[in-house]
Amino acid sequence: MVAGGPTGRDVLRAAIGGQRRHLVAASVLGIAHQGCEALVPVVIGVVIDQAVATGSLDVLLRWLLVLCVLFFVLSTCYRTGARAAERAGEQAAHRLRLDLGARVLDPRGGAEAGRLPGALVNIATGDAKRVGAVATVLAYGMSAVAGLAISAVALLRISVPLGLLVLLGIPPLLWLGHRISQPLERRSGVEQERAAQASGVAADLVAGLRVLKGIGAEAAAVSRYRRTSQDSLAAALRAARSRAGHDGAVLALTGIFIVIIALVGAHLAMRDVISVGELVAAVGLAQFLLGPFQLLTFVNAEFAQGRASADRIASVLAAPPAVPVGSAALPEPVGGAVRLRGVSYGALRGVDLDIAAGSLVGVVARDPAAATDLLACLGREADPTGGTIELDGAGLAGLDPAEVRRAILVAQHDADLFEGTLLENVLAGTAPGTDAGRAMAAAAADEVAGTLPHGVDTVLAERGRSLSGGQRQRVALARALAADPPVLVVHDPTTAVDTVTEVRIAAGIRQVRRDRTTILVTTSPALLAVTDRVVVVDGGTVTADGPHPDLVAAREDYRSVVLT
Repeated sequence: MVAGGPTGRDVLRAAIGGQRRHLVAASVLGIAHQGCEALVPVVIGVVIDQAVATGSLDVLLRWLLVLCVLFFVLSTCYRTGARAAERAGEQAAHRLRLDLGARVLDPRGGAEAGRLPGALVNIATGDAKRVGAVATVLAYGMSAVAGLAISAVALLRISVPLGLLVLLGIPPLLWLGHRISQPLERRSGVEQERAAQASGVAADLVAGLRVLKGIGAEAAAVSRYRRTSQDSLAAALRAARSRAGHDGAVLALTGIFIVIIALVGAHLAMRDVISVGELVAAVGLAQFLLGPFQLLTFVNAEFAQGRASADRIASVLAAPPAVPVGSAALPEPVGGAVRLRGVSYGALRGVDLDIAAGSLVGVVARDPAAATDLLACLGREADPTGGTIELDGAGLAGLDPAEVRRAILVAQHDADLFEGTLLENVLAGTAPGTDAGRAMAAAAADEVAGTLPHGVDTVLAERGRSLSGGQRQRVALARALAADPPVLVVHDPTTAVDTVTEVRIAAGIRQVRRDRTTILVTTSPALLAVTDRVVVVDGGTVTADGPHPDLVAAREDYRSVVLT
């Protein structure tokens, strides 16, 4: 790790270093496999010189037995080594996915800034897999280099010129292969970036499919995805062409190199510098060299793509947190008194607000952006650019974000449900033994359970898509009420609920949150009617404060927002 967060190089180093034991085993077994492969043509050459040329059956049988042992060892080493290498790659990718998941779920936030959820999923799957593949192919690369070295030693024993040709020719070939892989690395990075963007747009559109159909925006959505998908396709084709050019160029270079070795060996045999068996061994070794060179080509390409993916993973892991971690602590028990002084952030412009512990307060924001920014500050997803927010006298900016969220639960308007039973969704995040009945009744979620085939044990689809919009809202509100935090902030929990049910929910919230601090950010008259007081935020500041009936009677601007 380096100051400011990990780099792509750090990600690769950690992925490889974390699997050192498996990689060492895979490399040793791979080297043994390549060594046995390289010795096969050497043994065949010996058979020709010592058995075929002399007509000795005993010698022939002895060397055939040696060949059988070589094939048994090389096949066993390959199978076992490949398993170890694949395990290293899968475990490295899994560890990266865990690290990415931990960073994305970090209470300090920041990892998701500027990225669609689908893009983060693509990084945690495709990019993590590519970096894990680097750990896998590293063992193959080590065995390929060992195969080249063993071949060079064998050729040196046959002929010094042939051995020197291999030893002196390999480094330039490897350097050229690295140079040729650089365009592939750049284009692979762009390819993954475009693919992640396309995945993010697709996930975004699917999540909002009902809304898109409701406003008749299907054509615009399809057009947007088509443009993104075409950009991804173009980047993928460029990367594929670069991969094909890379592989073809490297294979052409290695092919020329192997032909040169074969020609030099043939020339030495014609001059009786080497025997016929040694010529056969030299030609066999030249043909064998194609395998390690092809393997190195594959390894080089995987490294090029892995480096590009590692840079993208590092950009998430090194993303600066949205809020710092404070060292102060909340007083116990948490009373729930909330105080805002001169709070400025986004659409907020110096908001002053006092909320007594145990009170039920409504907040009406004429600008939806002001409501969103207020929720972000109260949940400490962001710190105000100006002013302070206090809970029981402790400034939120000095607290750990996780501690703030245990005390202040912000139930967003667009809260998602999870795949699982309705009861599991309601009890998510609650203490063991929590009774969900009271919260479900208050949110009218018991009515939802009554319409389902298996009641509260009915399994919901992902994001609760098997429910209607109003049903999802009621289950999400029941989940927030069941958590029973000291301070509950709820944003428009009944926009998809009928009026009669909304009145019941308002009374339920009032009852179940008695003596607990509750902030309702809404324009619903049914919800505002049960509050102790209502605060109006207009132009980024508090412009009115009082009971709901008084504001309705005295302020035309309030009536225009709440009653129309």
